[in-house]
Amino acid sequence: MKKFITLLLSIICFLNPAVAADENSQEQKMKWWNDAKFGMFVHWGPYALYGGEYHGYPQNRGGAEWIMNRCKIPVREYRAMASTFNPIHFNADSMVLLAKNAGARYIVFTTKHHDGFAMFKSDASRFNIVDYTPFKRDIIDEVAQACKRHGIKFGIYYSQSQDWNNPGGNAARKLMREGWANPDSVEIDNYTAQHDGAWDAIQHSRDFNDYFYSVALPQMKELLDRYGD
Repeated sequence: MKKFITLLLSIICFLNPAVAADENSQEQKMKWWNDAKFGMFVHWGPYALYGGEYHGYPQNRGGAEWIMNRCKIPVREYRAMASTFNPIHFNADSMVLLAKNAGARYIVFTTKHHDGFAMFKSDASRFNIVDYTPFKRDIIDEVAQACKRHGIKFGIYYSQSQDWNNPGGNAARKLMREGWANPDSVEIDNYTAQHDGAWDAIQHSRDFNDYFYSVALPQMKELLDRYGD
């Protein structure tokens, strides 16, 4: 079967040189990644402040970055917690060297996860580590510079569709009982299971297109323009 598939693909590429050229181009672009084999993906943001618990209940499912959705934390409450984010002991060089000494050839860093908090200075939304917290430092810039100093490739993760704090962003239909075991959560569970996943009126105060073109797209441009290769 494998031989048949390989032969079929070879025939397709032979009959369509454009397909073969495109595949070769893609292979060349990804050669460094295939050679690197091992990298480090960093999930980090103000969701870490909860320590995986809300109102004393441990999150039942999912990573720490999902706690706002799974526990249906109100937008204003989550923003208030995020405003205290102050990782004064963060050292980009130390983190990058940890990865490099472990054999990693690249780092992918979460620039904005589904909670909508940007770990970089952004003109598109004040909900970012520079404008919204006492830390006042651009983490993404520091990591990008450290990767450059230590010869590690730098990649970014950005949540362009889901965003639970910038109004208009999408919200996945996660049930509250997967997080905070609140006996009054049945109504919220039923709503989020049947509708678009949002649980706070603030999230509906504008539509997705408005959010995408005023927040997500400008932020992606900021990331691609400011932080090098």
